[in-house]
Amino acid sequence: MLTVGCAGFAVPATRYFKEYLFVEVQETHLAVPGPGTLRRWRREAPEGFEFALLGPRQVGQEGFREGKVIETALKQLGEVAAELDASTAIFVAPPDFTASRSNRSALKDFLGSVREQFTRVVFEVGPPWDPDDADSLAADTRTLSSRDPLNQGLSKREVAYYRLPGPAGHKSRYEDPAIEKLAEIAAAGLDQEATYVFTNVDMFADAKRFKKAMRG
Repeated sequence: MLTVGCAGFAVPATRYFKEYLFVEVQETHLAVPGPGTLRRWRREAPEGFEFALLGPRQVGQEGFREGKVIETALKQLGEVAAELDASTAIFVAPPDFTASRSNRSALKDFLGSVREQFTRVVFEVGPPWDPDDADSLAADTRTLSSRDPLNQGLSKREVAYYRLPGPAGHKSRYEDPAIEKLAEIAAAGLDQEATYVFTNVDMFADAKRFKKAMRG
């Protein structure tokens, strides 16, 4: 099973809902969306649509170490999850979050704790970590480690979560050869339950082209 979506509504939500059945809500990274907005999204979303929530920025800033800041942030995230019936949360580490023993321990404890709140927990640790090492920690905590399939290949796990940040950063777009290569990579992992999320500036169009390439 393959799910494709974007990191946020790159177009009006009503138009987005006609193209995709999955979205990463980005607003939860910095604040809490208003109740009116949440109710509207839930009302307008088609049957079977899945909302995932990007975890609060404070979680990464605190190094995933338990305390009042993270406790408050997760409480607010849980309230949004209840409104949207969202069962997936994605937590992104800051660029300087290395794979040190203390960081690994803190992240492992955090993931074990937040798994009690969300059915599916995804974390992204970025370049300082070996992607297979991150996958190993994810397996230990029954969570998922996000990776960029174009640069890091496919995960060997049965369930995988892929984020595509753009070939040269957020403001770049994927040209046709890259989309074709991504489709080839994805086709090799069709036995996985995989989610592909485009996070770059042209994500709506790029994800749409990827879906078309997968249909062949």
